[in-house]
Amino acid sequence: MRIFFVTPEAVPCSRAGGLGDISYHLPRALWALGHEVTVVVPKYNYPEEGQLKLLPEFDRRVDLSISNRLAQFYELNLPDAHRLILVGCDELFDRPGIYGNEFGDYDDNAERYIFFSKAANSLLLDLIDPEIPTVVHSHDWPTGLVSLFLKLARAANPKLRQLATIFTYHNLANQGVFPYWDFTMTGLDWSLFNYRSLEFHGQLNLTKAGLLGADIISTVSHKYARETLGQEFGHGLEGVLKERQAVLRNVLNGVDYTLWDPATDPFIPAKFGPEDLSGKKRCRENLANLFGLKPGPEPIVAMVSRLLSRKGFDLIARAMPSLLTMPLRLVFMGTGEDQHISFLRETARQHPGQVGLKLAYDPALTHQILAGADIFLAPSRFEPCGLEQMYAMKYGSVPVARATGGLEDTILDELENPGQGTGFKFQRYTPDDLAQALNEAILAYKNPEVWTGLMTRGMWNDFSWEISANAYISVYEEALALAKEAAL
Repeated sequence: MRIFFVTPEAVPCSRAGGLGDISYHLPRALWALGHEVTVVVPKYNYPEEGQLKLLPEFDRRVDLSISNRLAQFYELNLPDAHRLILVGCDELFDRPGIYGNEFGDYDDNAERYIFFSKAANSLLLDLIDPEIPTVVHSHDWPTGLVSLFLKLARAANPKLRQLATIFTYHNLANQGVFPYWDFTMTGLDWSLFNYRSLEFHGQLNLTKAGLLGADIISTVSHKYARETLGQEFGHGLEGVLKERQAVLRNVLNGVDYTLWDPATDPFIPAKFGPEDLSGKKRCRENLANLFGLKPGPEPIVAMVSRLLSRKGFDLIARAMPSLLTMPLRLVFMGTGEDQHISFLRETARQHPGQVGLKLAYDPALTHQILAGADIFLAPSRFEPCGLEQMYAMKYGSVPVARATGGLEDTILDELENPGQGTGFKFQRYTPDDLAQALNEAILAYKNPEVWTGLMTRGMWNDFSWEISANAYISVYEEALALAKEAAL
């Protein structure tokens, strides 16, 4: 099988969030299973220009109606991994940030990603061999048009009947909604600008293009797939998703255990694993020293996250008076919204020794926090998949989380499954529910036998990318079957 990934970000070239990691690890896992995989990503302000090889034979002009720009294609050598091609246009992509800068999203994002989608589509049509089963897997709103372009190409060219498309939405809160006049840049017929197609309350919606154009649509957890069928998390697209529910699939993201394993982690002061937890104590002591926490038997409760309301920091603020009365020590690390930064900074100032704070994104420190924490806090308002809770469980940090999205799918609640659980969950987004779940975890922590069971069961969990890749292979095979059936 030939698999093309079309994505707005991919490590090692670009990363704004988890999608950048997914667009590296999943293709790598698919490649390791024996498939031919190519990732196509915009060429942003990539620092290692010397590592890029220009592919001049693919140069082409991209007509956007309001402009006509040259697309150039580069290849980055990834030894022992998949192929990676970058789509270059310095006027659009050679700038700070990916989707925007410190002042907000770029005003020309519609032009940037319509250009990218058209350039990628043209490249794919050159690279696709009609005789080989081929899947194009595109991700989130910046690539929503790709599936639609290929659907139209397949309808016009019966030789492409072995081409299938998948569109994955990672977060429906961001949909790529732009003024209606930007539709002109797509080059599509205006008959497609209606409520049954790409029009969305009088505007252009690029996510909607992906949902309607792909043979199969997918998202990153079973619970999030269900949640987005409703108004709260569907963000206006729940009707489209319900119409296409028959081809809606879900595959959890994975973990690269060569990077996230306390038995081999070079960033932590002592190694440990489910069969020997002795190193966890030293890691806990190290964490307390790093954050200036007072010594004591109280569990360390940690939260590593972007400081955003959707991650639960507004709930943390409302629950904090109750949390501070509990026998615990709190650690926070992240960057984000000013209101949450100010609140956490003031809380740490008023409660030295009990509350520690690092306003940074520090990958090495993340490993040390997960290794040293007893409890990992994930009170998100919504969480399509989430990776941190999977990392935390591998490091013996027991999660306390809201039962939403991937948090629901990856954590087995100890109260509902005594002696089998891997964490504690709460349903309602209220301070009382959060405090109650955390209190249950603290009670369990006081029983060494119960707590050791919680830790080790979480550490034995397997969320490897190989599992995710095999699940996607099944989805790809289904998409190919649907494409062939549609071509008959």
